[in-house]
Amino acid sequence: MIQLTIWSGLRADITASWAVSCAVARLSFRRVFAYPQAALWGLVTNAFFGVLRAAVMLALFGSRPQVAGFTVQDALTYTALTQLLIAALSLFGWSDLMRTIHRGEVASELLRPHRFLLFWAAQDAGRAAGQLVLRGLPIVLLFSLLWPLSWPQGLSGWLQTAVSLLLAWGCGFAFRFLVNCAAFWTPDAVGVGRLAWAVLGLGCGFLMPLAFFPAQVQTLLAWTPFPAMLNTPVELWLGVRAGASAWAGLGMQLVWTVALLGACEFTLRRGLRRLEVAGG
Repeated sequence: MIQLTIWSGLRADITASWAVSCAVARLSFRRVFAYPQAALWGLVTNAFFGVLRAAVMLALFGSRPQVAGFTVQDALTYTALTQLLIAALSLFGWSDLMRTIHRGEVASELLRPHRFLLFWAAQDAGRAAGQLVLRGLPIVLLFSLLWPLSWPQGLSGWLQTAVSLLLAWGCGFAFRFLVNCAAFWTPDAVGVGRLAWAVLGLGCGFLMPLAFFPAQVQTLLAWTPFPAMLNTPVELWLGVRAGASAWAGLGMQLVWTVALLGACEFTLRRGLRRLEVAGG
C-alpha cells in the first residue's frame, strides 16, 4: 500500500513537471514571434554575414575541387547550416540566467513549484525552436536559391541529423548553463561568458569546419564537448560521417550531454549554497 502511494505520488509529480515544461516551452516559443521587427533585422544581418562568409569560402577554394574532403557545395552548405543555427543554439552567447542571479530575480524562480534546471531547459528549448523557424529556415531557403546545397542522404540521414541537432542543443544548453552559474561566485560573470563564447565559437566549428584545422588541433578538440555542439550535426548532414562513424558521433554527443547536465545539477546545488539576495 505504501509502495503504491509512493509510486502514485511520483507519477503525479512527473506528469506535473512535464506539463509545466511543455507550457514553459510553448510560451517561450511564442515569445520569439512577439517582436517581428527585431526578428526581421536579425534575419537581414544573419543573411548579410552568411553571404559574406560564403564569398570567403568560394575564394578559399578557388579552382580546387576539394579542401580537406569538402567540396565547394559542401562548404556552402556548411556556411548555410552554421548561419541557420547561430540563434537557435545561441552560438554568440547566452546570459539570461546570470542576469536573473545578479538582479536577485532568481529568488522568485526558486520559489516556483518546478525543477530549476528543467524550467530553464524548457524555456531555452522553446526559444531555440522559435529561432530555428523564424531566422534559421529562411537562411537555408536563401542559400538554396543562390547556390546548390548538399542534403542528407535518405531517411536514415535525415533522422540521424535530426537527433544530432537535438543533442547539439542539449549539450550546448548544458554548457551555457554551466557558464552562467559563474554568477553565483563572481559579479563579473559576463567576462567569464565572453571567454567561454570565444572558445565555443572556435571549438564547435562555427568559424571554420574542424576538418580545416591541423590534425593535432582536431585531436585535441575531439576530447572536448565543443564539436558535439555544432560540428557533429553539420558533418552528419553533409555525409562526412556515415555508418559506424555517424553512430559514434551520436554516442559521443549523448555522453557529453549527460555528463554536462550532471555537472549542471552539481554546480547548481553548490551555487545555491552561496546565493545571497538582498543580504539574505
